[in-house]
Amino acid sequence: MINIKGVFICVVMFVAIVSFSLFLPQKNDETYASDYLRIHIRANSNSKIDQEVKYKVKDKIVEVLTPLLSNALSKQDAVNIVNNNISLIEQTANSVLKNNNFSYVSKAQIKSEYFPTRTYESLTLSGDVYDALIVELGSGKGDNWWCVVYPPMCFVPSTDNSANIVYKSKILEIIKNFFRE
Repeated sequence: MINIKGVFICVVMFVAIVSFSLFLPQKNDETYASDYLRIHIRANSNSKIDQEVKYKVKDKIVEVLTPLLSNALSKQDAVNIVNNNISLIEQTANSVLKNNNFSYVSKAQIKSEYFPTRTYESLTLSGDVYDALIVELGSGKGDNWWCVVYPPMCFVPSTDNSANIVYKSKILEIIKNFFRE
């Protein structure tokens, strides 16, 4: 005798896996790089003090942009939010620089640049030309910090807000409802 519930669970799991895999970016997809907005903060130089302030600037920019980017539903939304806040990004960076007694200032803009292959936890982005928020501190000749603005990897709510996040799985709801019947 065939176990109907077991077959149903197998079918639901198969559909879930296939559905999920359809939304994963494909490496040979021509639009792969165009799905991402990256960030690149370039230090003035490789001196220890310039590198240290680069991370302070990074922390403050992430802090300022995270709530603004929380409603971005697409890369274009993220680009619009960043473009609408370029002066805020520069003011934020310049404030950190000034508070740390640096005489140089920052310059922020979105532009397309080549990024080499980079792995962020379980995601590897192939070397390609990506749109990016470029923040140059002073001459911008020093080592830099990279990450991804959209989809959000560096710009996610802090753990303080994590209690407000509720994750739902439609498939899990279907399976639970099936077993309740």
